Amino acid sequence: MRRPLKRQEVRQRIHTRIRKKLSGTAERPRLAVFRSVKHIYAQVIDDRLGQTLASAGTTQESAAVKVGGNVAGAKAIGKLVAERALAKGIKQVVFDRGGFLYHGRVKALADAAREAGLEF
Repeated sequence: MRRPLKRQEVRQRIHTRIRKKLSGTAERPRLAVFRSVKHIYAQVIDDRLGQTLASAGTTQESAAVKVGGNVAGAKAIGKLVAERALAKGIKQVVFDRGGFLYHGRVKALADAAREAGLEF
């Protein structure tokens, strides 16, 4: 008899399935999101070179976010990562929700990045 899957294992399987179809290029890098209970992180990644082009997270002091485990923190990180990407000349990205539901903090981060000027 198989043991039931843990929440992390389910998320990882979904993320693997998404990543089979989704890849970032130099022209259109991948905006990857990871959320934990207390924090949220976003990276703009060129998968062909294996390089992170821009990143932001609630653990960074430069983010000036007190709490990252809420929608307000996610909005601030979305805006910050978009500003950093635009500063490097990146206007279009592919959104990678990382196996998380497109809801709550993940959606707030994506919407804030769009409002700040990124296109996906």
